[in-house]
Amino acid sequence: MKFNKILALGAVSGASILLLAACGSKNSKSLATNQTLNWVETANLPTMDPSKSTDIVSGTALNNVDEGLLRIGQGSKLRPGVAKTYKVSKDGKTWTFNLRHSKWSNGDPVTAKDFVYGWQRTVKPKTASQYAYLYDHVKNFSAVNKGKMAPSKLGVKADGNYKVVVTLARPQSYFKYIVGAPAFFPQNQKVVEKYGSKFAANSKQAVYNGPFKMTGWTGTNNTWTLAKNSKYWDAKATKLKAVKFQVIKDQGTWLSQYQSGKVDELITDGTQYKQLKNSKQMHVRNSASTFYLEMNQRKGFFKNNLDARKAVNLAINNGQLTKDILADGSQAPKGLVPTNLAKKGGKDFADAAYVKSGTAYNLSQAKSYWKKALKKSGRSSMKLNLLADDTPAGKKTAEFLQSQLNKLPGLKVTTTNVPFNVRLSRSTKGQFDMVVGGWIADFPDAISFSSLFTSNNAYNRGQWKNSTYDADVRNAEGKDANNATARWNDLVDAEKTLMKQQGIVPLYQQTQAQMLKSKVHGVQYFPTGAQWDFSHAYLSKK
Repeated sequence: MKFNKILALGAVSGASILLLAACGSKNSKSLATNQTLNWVETANLPTMDPSKSTDIVSGTALNNVDEGLLRIGQGSKLRPGVAKTYKVSKDGKTWTFNLRHSKWSNGDPVTAKDFVYGWQRTVKPKTASQYAYLYDHVKNFSAVNKGKMAPSKLGVKADGNYKVVVTLARPQSYFKYIVGAPAFFPQNQKVVEKYGSKFAANSKQAVYNGPFKMTGWTGTNNTWTLAKNSKYWDAKATKLKAVKFQVIKDQGTWLSQYQSGKVDELITDGTQYKQLKNSKQMHVRNSASTFYLEMNQRKGFFKNNLDARKAVNLAINNGQLTKDILADGSQAPKGLVPTNLAKKGGKDFADAAYVKSGTAYNLSQAKSYWKKALKKSGRSSMKLNLLADDTPAGKKTAEFLQSQLNKLPGLKVTTTNVPFNVRLSRSTKGQFDMVVGGWIADFPDAISFSSLFTSNNAYNRGQWKNSTYDADVRNAEGKDANNATARWNDLVDAEKTLMKQQGIVPLYQQTQAQMLKSKVHGVQYFPTGAQWDFSHAYLSKK
């Protein structure tokens, strides 16, 4: 199922009017009696705090149990959320959102004050939100985030109960996409303060304003349920009674569960994809997601050692990784920003910013650079550990990289595969030599990736730093924000710098080959942001 009406947002005299995205009515006779969808994650749920969510697992859950001002719809088009209309001033700095009357799952009204409170909580330093940087265009963000100004000075205010007024320090054309991210969701102050540090630590210590509400999550278990939220403003459009999640880390177990009908979807691995790719239940999901290797440059071996970073990159055959190891439709990347995320005049950003050496494979050159790197560090040999997820793809990737890098003279690589939330924690703390991480664009713009590796970004886990890169990204977000060509060139130049200096090693652009039961309809997949939306999904009898 696709939405009969997809929201088209355009500026007419500075105003954009949102039209309700309508879901075609289903013949009640075709609906299955049991409207319970059984879904799988390969990693546990780290958090349900909108201010602290950083991962795709919690992002998917939050996208279905909570709702921001706007929602992403089919084809990355926007559709209404809590805001039913909005307008933008001519200078692009003032955004006014008019809210509908809606409720939290506990019956409290969702008001403009909930947005103001949630935004201020995300930005204030005590919260330590890694996504706070998304607010960098909002007036006074930097001062508030650094504790130099009170959260009340952030450029957002409630004009009555149902109007949110946002003041930006500088124009931001893609701000409309950002307000749909979990970090911009409203938060019920009464509930947050009631539970304090334990807010959203389990499903009972939170409230929800989206199509579903979470149940059955203790904070540590590997099952949880999204149950239909009868208080949601558009509850009549939600056909599913529940989406039941379970964590399955073994690919063979997942396939068995799918074939026996115990789960309704399966993300195939390479072997399964080869066997099932011609099935009518196969759906290839192209993702705006890149996986990459970060090297710890806080101190030690990789810091200020370009030869070492180049050697690591040149020793990895990305084509072999995607074709023979993952073999799931994923593609060798051209750089950090994935293909088909951003285009200008028919030119894909990934092509415009392509630096051949940044993703090339040349073992002979790799060995030469590695010898130089060892000599520079005064070593004759080196032991390094590679940190990765304990998912099937994570294990395969780590094993392949280990085999590739151990070909470098004097290098011994060991691997550590840990649960997703543990990998996130260790990455943030810098507890790694090398780590496999990934990013999916939050919105359809190259800056969603480019901003990651500025010197002070919390997601720059390896802490690679380059002043030229920082300046280009800063210009794209500042003086060139309203000049599309100059902004494009800034970001292209930034990517080229990142690749020439091998700040990271791009590994693959992810594609998800998904088997989906034929009875499942209307699940929306997004190549950017939280990937799944179940709000208009339903199960048919056959």
